[in-house]
Parts: sequence; structure tokens; C-alpha cells
Amino acid sequence: MSTRKRWSSWRRAPRPDAADRGAAEALEGAPAAMAELDIAPNDPLLGYFSSGHATVDLDALELDSPALAALRAEGTRMVVPLISQGELIGLLRLGPRRSEQEYSHDDRKLLDDLAAHAAPAVRVAQLVRQQQAEIRDRERMEQEIKVAQLIQQQFLPHELPDLPGWHVAAFYRPARSVGGDFYDFIHLPDGQVGVVVGDVTDKGVPAALVMATTHAILRVEALRLVAPGEVLRRVNQLLLDEMPPNMFVTCLYAVLDPASGRLRFANAGHNLPNLHHQDGVTELRATGMPLGLLPDMEYDEHTATLAPGNSLLLHSDGLAEAHSPDGEMFGFPRLAKLCGERDGGEELIDLLLGELASFTGPGWEQEDDITLVSLQRTGGGGDEPRVLDEFEVPSEVGAERGPVERVVRAVSGLDLDAVRLEKLRTAVAETVMNAVEHGNKGQPELPVAIRVTASAGSVEVAVTDQGGDQPIPEAPEPDLQAKLAGVENPRGWGLFLIRNMVDELRTSGDSLHHTVHLVMHLHGTGRETDDGE
Repeated sequence: MSTRKRWSSWRRAPRPDAADRGAAEALEGAPAAMAELDIAPNDPLLGYFSSGHATVDLDALELDSPALAALRAEGTRMVVPLISQGELIGLLRLGPRRSEQEYSHDDRKLLDDLAAHAAPAVRVAQLVRQQQAEIRDRERMEQEIKVAQLIQQQFLPHELPDLPGWHVAAFYRPARSVGGDFYDFIHLPDGQVGVVVGDVTDKGVPAALVMATTHAILRVEALRLVAPGEVLRRVNQLLLDEMPPNMFVTCLYAVLDPASGRLRFANAGHNLPNLHHQDGVTELRATGMPLGLLPDMEYDEHTATLAPGNSLLLHSDGLAEAHSPDGEMFGFPRLAKLCGERDGGEELIDLLLGELASFTGPGWEQEDDITLVSLQRTGGGGDEPRVLDEFEVPSEVGAERGPVERVVRAVSGLDLDAVRLEKLRTAVAETVMNAVEHGNKGQPELPVAIRVTASAGSVEVAVTDQGGDQPIPEAPEPDLQAKLAGVENPRGWGLFLIRNMVDELRTSGDSLHHTVHLVMHLHGTGRETDDGE
């Protein structure tokens, strides 16, 4: 469809008592009345007006033109094109003379002279008006950017989490036109920390508002659900009705257990984080659709462990997708290589920004927001937990036999005497059986995860099942006489037995998982080991 152009024009409005007094009188009258005329770009009348400067008598024209028909219908008889520097900028339209006489040669000459003087003045007025409109638009855009920056800054963390044994560093720099990058740290139950890095498509106030909405929903659902995959699934559902057209959010959400270094994470279309370890740099792969695009999305949960000396970099695409003056992209491989050259923290961030500055050169205009979050496990402390073993077993009858022997092998080098080792063996067997039967309901496809960690003073065995929707019961002391008499169910000794086999028993969980933590103290600390226990 052709785009129609609207032409500003002026039409003579004679005084009611005007008499026919020649050409001068024909141009007298009330102040000019502003009107507009739509002319399609392919209308032949437009080319006719643009081709000459002379006054046009519409009665003498023979053109198949909708615009010509419209002019005649409104009573226009004469049209004077206003042309400046070869461009048609307006029309002067006149109706019939009140004397009902025809316009004379002198009338036309006067109109042509008037058009020659009026056209430059009209063009100047148009340019001034256009400039004023551009100034207003620019001021409005600058104000919008200020509002978007204010919104964005309000939702960025004001301080970094203080985690013993960890060094956390973050950097954020917005592009000139504000985008939708955000990051956050969320304190979760059992000392865990949620780490969020996200990016909203589009820029300005709309992106800032979507960022604020996503940030708020993430915080609420993270505290309620904890599990990364479940959190992203829920956030995606809640964002569907809030997302403007053609917008979405990429987001990586991870849950860090600072004590063990275990990281659970899920990804909604965001850049893959880089894990720097003793063997090099690895991308933590996890995929999923961005938030706010499609309903009923599922997000797989993955795990990784940061050992002492390891570091993790989470980032938005503002760094990797920056371009050099000749159009080359900084690139994700270059970013991964640089991650292997520093241990993490501010040193890594400074290296990345320095390499970016050298790559882009002076005068570079930042194309997108840059967000960098570094999690560095410093280690080195005598009480720093270390992972001895970590594995999964299917939820099958008798599944406890293999894990028990594997745990025993994992702790064989620790200071546990035979009596305490046998108690740990019994506690692990009972806990795994409970996880298989009660947590996972004997469903083989649901694994039981076992993790063995040790510090200078203790060893811990964590057993995790998938029964997150049901509470772990307390371990009441059973009534021996009632059980022997058959009044109470003979079963139900499990948790009581487990609690009396270990030095500490703790439980934790979220909407998907239950974890039982079995702790035995080393070097003879904790419970007594005589037969009278």
C-alpha cells in the first residue's frame, strides 16, 4: 500500500463583504486558515505540482487523480505550489472569486510573485518547527534514559555477599542507551546463596520495568522454591502475562552451597558460565527457553562443584559480543581463554576490561550493557570442606549396599575408629533406605544422591532424595514396651536409630529435594564411643 503524504496548505478566506476589486482584492481576507491535504506518492497531481512554479488552474487540468477530485470537491479553483530548492513544501489554495469573475493574468502574476517570496519563509518555518520537535524528542529520550537508569540502579545489589572461604566480585556498566542487564544475590535457607544474572531484550524504560518485574518475581520464588529449575519454570509462567510484545528475558539462576562448593543451576537462554579449575576452563552447559516466551517450559537442573582454587564467571553478552573497529567480535572463545589466565575476582574482571579496551580501541561506543560476576573459592583454611566422593544410585530395593561400601572407602583415610565407622555405615544404610522407600517412593527413575565431604574436624554424608513435597518427620523416641506389645507399629525405628548412630543429624530441602546430613566428628571429638552410648 502506498504511503500517503500530508501537505500543509493555506486557503484564502475572503471577508464576507469583499467586492471584486481586482487581483489585490482577490488576496485580501481573514487570516489564513491552516488545512491539510493527503496526496498519495503515486498520485499524478503531486508530480504536476512539483514540476513547475506557476499558479495552476484546476479547471484546466485533465488528470486521473484522487487528490484533484478532492480539491475540486472542496471548491478549490487555483493552486499555487510553494517550491524551495526544487522541493515541493506546500500549497496555496484559492476558491472562486466573490465577484464570480475569472482570475486574471495579473492575479496569477501576483500569486506567482507571492509564492516566490513565501516559499523560502515557509521552508525556514518548517525547519524551525522540525528542529524544535527534535529537541523535544531528544529531551524526552534523555529523560527516559535517566528514569530507566534509576530503576535499574535501584534493583542492583548495594553490597556483595560476605562468604567465608569465598571471594565475590561483580562489575556492571550500562550502555549509553540503557539495556536490561541485572544480577542479584539471594540469601537462602541453610546458608545457601542464590546467584542470578539476566538480560532483558530491548532498551529504555520498557526494558527497565521488565527487569524490575523479573527481579521481584525471582526473589519471591527463589525463597519459596530454592531449586533452580523449579524457580525458572515458575518465573516463566508468571512473566507470560506481563511481557510486552517482542520482549523476553534470558536468565541463569544458580544456588551455591558455600560450605561444600556445590553449585546447582538452570539456564533460561543465557550465556554459559565459565568454570576455571586446575585442568583449564569449562563451560557449564545448561539450556532452556528464555523467560516470558512460551508457556509450560521445563528447565533442567545441573550440578557442579567448585573446589578450593576454582572460580566461576557469570556474564551477559555485552563483553563477548563487542566489536572492534573493523567489525570483528570479541567472542566467547577469547573470553574463556582469558578466564584461564587469572584466578578470579577483581583481577579477572580488570583483565577482561583491559583486553576489551585494547580490542575495541579509543572512541568505542559501547553496544550493550556489560555484567560480570565472579565467584572464587579461595580455600586454604584448615576447616575448608573437601569433597571425598559424590554419586547417585537408583531408587531400588537393596540400593543401599553399594553406597555404604563406597562411603566407607571414601572415609577410609580419616580418623574414624572401627566402632564409629560401623555406626556411620549403619546410619548411611538406613538413610538411603528411607530415601528410596519414603522420599522417592521406590521409583527407579528418581535417583538418590550421596555426597561425602570432610573438613579438619568432621566428615559429613549428605543423602538427597526427590521427595521435596513432603516434610521429613522428626525422630521421636519410640515406646519399646508399646512396640513389643503390638500397640505401636513395629516399624518407625529408622530416624531414631540414625540419630543415635551419628554425632549430628540435620535436614534441609526445597520444593523438589530432601537432604539428610549425617555428621561424624574426627579425632575422638563428639559422642563417646563406649558400649554404654
